[in-house]
Amino acid sequence: MPIRDVVIFPYMMTPFVVGRESSVRALEEAMAGDKKIFLATQHDASIDEPKPNEIFNVGTIVNIVQSLKLPDGNIKVLVEGVERARVVSVSDDEGFFRAMVRTSAYKVEAGPQLDALISRVTGLFEQYVKLSQNLNYETMIAAIRVDDPGKLADTVGANLQLTIEEKQELLEIFDPVDRLTRVAEMLDIEIEKLNVDRTIQGRVKRQMEKAQKEYYLNEKIKAIQKELGRGEKSEIDELKKRIESAGMTTDAQEKAMAELKRLENMPPMSAESTVSRNYLDWLLAVPWKKKSKEIRDLKFAEGVLESDHYGLEKIKERILEFLAVRRLVKNPKGSILCFVGPPGVGKTSLGMSIAKATGRKFVRMSLGGVRDEAEIRGHRRTYIGALPGQVIQMMKKAGTRNPVFMLDEVDKMSMDFRGDPSAALLEVLDPEQNFMFVDHYLDVEYDLSQVFFVATANVMHTIPPALQDRMEVIRLSGYTELEKMEIAKRFLVRKQTEATGLGKEQIDFTDSGINGLIQYYTREAGVRNLEREIGNVCRKIARQVVNNQGVKDKKDKKELPKAVIDGNKVSQLLGPWKFRDLQTDKKNEIGAATGLAWTEVGGQLLTVECTLMEGKGKLTITGKLGEVMQESAQAAMSYIRSRAHTLGLPRDFYRNLDVHIHVPEGAIPKDGPSAGITLATRDFKRAHQDSCARRYRHDWRDHSPRQGTADRRTQREVDGCPSPWHPGSNRSARE
Repeated sequence: MPIRDVVIFPYMMTPFVVGRESSVRALEEAMAGDKKIFLATQHDASIDEPKPNEIFNVGTIVNIVQSLKLPDGNIKVLVEGVERARVVSVSDDEGFFRAMVRTSAYKVEAGPQLDALISRVTGLFEQYVKLSQNLNYETMIAAIRVDDPGKLADTVGANLQLTIEEKQELLEIFDPVDRLTRVAEMLDIEIEKLNVDRTIQGRVKRQMEKAQKEYYLNEKIKAIQKELGRGEKSEIDELKKRIESAGMTTDAQEKAMAELKRLENMPPMSAESTVSRNYLDWLLAVPWKKKSKEIRDLKFAEGVLESDHYGLEKIKERILEFLAVRRLVKNPKGSILCFVGPPGVGKTSLGMSIAKATGRKFVRMSLGGVRDEAEIRGHRRTYIGALPGQVIQMMKKAGTRNPVFMLDEVDKMSMDFRGDPSAALLEVLDPEQNFMFVDHYLDVEYDLSQVFFVATANVMHTIPPALQDRMEVIRLSGYTELEKMEIAKRFLVRKQTEATGLGKEQIDFTDSGINGLIQYYTREAGVRNLEREIGNVCRKIARQVVNNQGVKDKKDKKELPKAVIDGNKVSQLLGPWKFRDLQTDKKNEIGAATGLAWTEVGGQLLTVECTLMEGKGKLTITGKLGEVMQESAQAAMSYIRSRAHTLGLPRDFYRNLDVHIHVPEGAIPKDGPSAGITLATRDFKRAHQDSCARRYRHDWRDHSPRQGTADRRTQREVDGCPSPWHPGSNRSARE
């Protein structure tokens, strides 16, 4: 009789239902005889009437223990396996299969190897039963307590969770030792599977227990809060209420509501819910409708600016004009100013004064070294740890739609493979676009048109032209000595004396002292170094005060007089001068001319020098000059040679001379187009002096001129050369 989806092993009791007509006839024939029947599994369980070649050749001879006819015509039977057999021939003459089968009996010799194999299989099966949840431990252990290796292999194989093909493979092994070895291999594999399943199930169970525990505790907290009258509304309802009252735009509110709906349908402990919750928190944290109430009183604003800054009239005038327009226009667009000037002239503090004068919040964003576009526009939410850009973060920090937003060091931005942040700033600083600024994280339009943007920069040439076009550039030049004097008297001295703990009765700065600090210890466009030097003086006085207070003996203790800081006192405290005044100390020398040098931090004076030597007309240029300044020196030389007659010089004055031009501070590269007049003036003065000395030679030993002296004297006076024999001249013959 062919059977489906089951393999019958010897020594195995198995119930099953017989329903096919041919199988019922075979069963009745067997019941009428010795109640033995041969069962073999068919290849394909879906075939209702299999042919002999569609049935496995190896099966099991079984005894029919019990049969019961069911009301529907089927028969339920209980069979017990006796031994395996192989089909020799099959016939189908009487409406059912009649097979000739051959059994085979193997004799197994006992030995230590067989005993070890039996022990190994027994131990593995015990371990398998412990891990499996479908088998009764005591029943299975009692079943395998046999000494016959064949019976042990069949009993274990029948209770393993194997496929039909694997069980049929095991049934077809007639040698008990080989069958037992194969069972041991299968047990190893099944135990490994059960260990993996058990590990996964344990992990899942722990996670489920944790989730259930948190759910239980959350529900308990909600119940407690409800009893206390604090938890009447759920968190989702609270978020919905906040979204409706946040004052968002229509698109932003729709996006927030859609995200809230997604959050409501998510499990609370999922990672995606955390992302959605963070997104909603950022949408609600950004100010959508809250604005600072502006102070539009021009007199108040003017008083604030005057109290905070000295000078800078153009800047103050521009700010007051902005406030005047705000009073006349209800909804004007935000201004975008760019303060350009050297360090220390007060660009950043001006932004703070603007916020103070207008009553707005002040936020500052430093752009120095920023090279990632995401710093401006933010990261998309698909990235792990994504955040909005610095613009949105600063708006959240301000808490209002109309703060004073300072973009510090806008000329120090750079670019790399991650993008160009200066290009991302174009949308931020364009009044025609920034009312619909889109951050990659928020992904909704945000209005920046009410923001007062103030950018600062040291130079303009490093700012892209497109970005320069978006801003109103206001240049802050360096302070003069008089302006530095007033700034020090009004702000810096008071600030540093308070910082060092000194009072008015302990220290007093005179005008000469401050002027000495400005002229001889600082050389800058701003006032930062001046403030440092004032602080240096204050610290030295503070040390003297502390040392005097620390004297325990009243006899040795002196009452320190008030420290008056004048020019002499400054030199005593700070040591030798760091700089000298070129305008007062410089003598009028032939072969030297004063030049002006421009740097990013201000400017300085340079004494450009020239000397002549006997030679062959070679022009030497030193001082680490760029190509443009070298060309200026060559052009100056060409100009003097071309105007030699007009300037009173012999046409061949350069043939026997080498000219050496030197610009000081040779370790610093210098270049620029504005040095031509300085070089030409210096070369002409030196060449003219040398020409006069060579044209009018005299015998100084007897102080008598050679032939033609009178005519030459007249010519010398025409050329502007002083007469060495003039009665008032004290020059020696060698000079």
